[in-house]
Amino acid sequence: MPSTSASGERALTGGEAIVEALRAHGVEVVFGIPGVQTYGLFDALARSDIRVIAPKHEQATAYMAFGYAKASGRPGVCAVVPGVGFLNASAALASAYGASTPVLCLTGEVPSPFIGSGLGHLHELPDQLAMMRGVTKWAARADHPADAERLVAEAFQAMRGERPRPAALAMPWDVFDRREPVGPPVEPIEPAVEPVDEQAVERAAELLRDARAPMIMVGSGAVRAGQEVRALAELLQAPVVSFRGGRGIVSDEHPLGLNCAEGFRCWAQTDVVVGIGSRMELDWFRWGRPPEGLRRVLVDVDPTQVGRLKPDVAVIADAADGARALAAALAGHVAEDRTERTLAVKAAVAERAAAITPHVGYLGAIRRALPRDGFFVEELCQAGFTSYFALPVYEPRTFVTCGHQGTLGFGYATALGVKVARPDAPVVSIAGDGGLLFALQELLTAAQYGIGVVCVLFDNAAYGNVWRDQQRLYEGRTIASELRNPDWIALAESCGVASASATTPEALERAVADAIAAGEPALIVVPVDRRDEVSPWPLLMPRTG
Repeated sequence: MPSTSASGERALTGGEAIVEALRAHGVEVVFGIPGVQTYGLFDALARSDIRVIAPKHEQATAYMAFGYAKASGRPGVCAVVPGVGFLNASAALASAYGASTPVLCLTGEVPSPFIGSGLGHLHELPDQLAMMRGVTKWAARADHPADAERLVAEAFQAMRGERPRPAALAMPWDVFDRREPVGPPVEPIEPAVEPVDEQAVERAAELLRDARAPMIMVGSGAVRAGQEVRALAELLQAPVVSFRGGRGIVSDEHPLGLNCAEGFRCWAQTDVVVGIGSRMELDWFRWGRPPEGLRRVLVDVDPTQVGRLKPDVAVIADAADGARALAAALAGHVAEDRTERTLAVKAAVAERAAAITPHVGYLGAIRRALPRDGFFVEELCQAGFTSYFALPVYEPRTFVTCGHQGTLGFGYATALGVKVARPDAPVVSIAGDGGLLFALQELLTAAQYGIGVVCVLFDNAAYGNVWRDQQRLYEGRTIASELRNPDWIALAESCGVASASATTPEALERAVADAIAAGEPALIVVPVDRRDEVSPWPLLMPRTG
């Protein structure tokens, strides 16, 4: 693809330079929809060995990249046209930002002579670069082919260094096709790794040596630190509590691995809480007033979290390095065995959760059909909320969530990206009817590319949470929360996706198992009467006062 002179000097178009840089960083797939401003990029991709998957909506390009990154730990890459195309993708970039996920969005820009002109060129925004910076950790514009490889390297350095977050790179329409000398290839830039502050570790260890009932909270920042977190937890006999992104870092089968509902049962007695790669949302938002005298330790790679969370001791470090250093400082510490206590908590919460019908039963069916290392992608629906505590998770990364952005409709497109990243693993995506209607067209994407995601659709003919809140808070008045839905079975089949229905947990378990075995895209419809749904929120938002 590159044009190389006898002297070894390379001449590349802007599109070729970006593609060469993507290849140098190990990119194997780009999720993208071409348009006139990005033809030069997509032509370069067509002449490369990078696979291109084109969803049916620009938001889905970025959510597929998000799912790819969530499942693989490597940056996902998407490509969209500028202006409205980038804005369509920005919801997923905001999700990636909030969920600390590396996603690179490549986009175009109006032709170079028109940038900043305000003339209203096709897809022109008043200040696209400023908008890009608003939803990413790093953003830039490559105004010359010679800029591209360096900027791609900087984007990957930013995405991989410290707290992972998305990046965006724009290039003007004309530069994608302009061929210019570009200089030698730019090597990937390795992120700097800061040493762990031994004094901070010792201050944290002092608090923990004296703790009677410590707790560890983990978030997605600890996803690579499962072994180290587990070792620290066992040393302290501290329950490890996860809400969304931290699920599976310590298996729910481990006596100390607790979900958010189980963790709340231990909260009142907690005297020291250690947040590892976590925003600690359970502490400052979901669980109400903290226990009197609670002390906080934060282990986080992002120093800005110290100002937000105001811990008593902060260890600024990668989660694995920080947890390992804490365990080393606590070597020889002996703690009371808490196994019997935490197992009793698990049993008590399971008994209470069983009353949250019908979704606990249906989630149990999915869990039995889904292998231990299979992926479960949640969604903003009653079953999704319930899954935060009612779906056991055994491995890191296998519970996929969009985090605090809570984007309705993110789930199915994200699941497609998960499956592209991990074609060897079963992937089950759940959705409510309201959420799936946001991404319904991506059934065609699954069929076109043979992406074998099993989607379980819970159809209650409503935005269920909104409908319930309106009923509860506004004297039973409802507005704009009930839905008219298609014939899901006929619709799936018209898209080339296998379909089935299930009206009991037993039937759902069989349907999911059969769909996983078939390895093809599938939609399984579960009709639900919204009047019979029991709210999961008492277990998600319990209050201490």
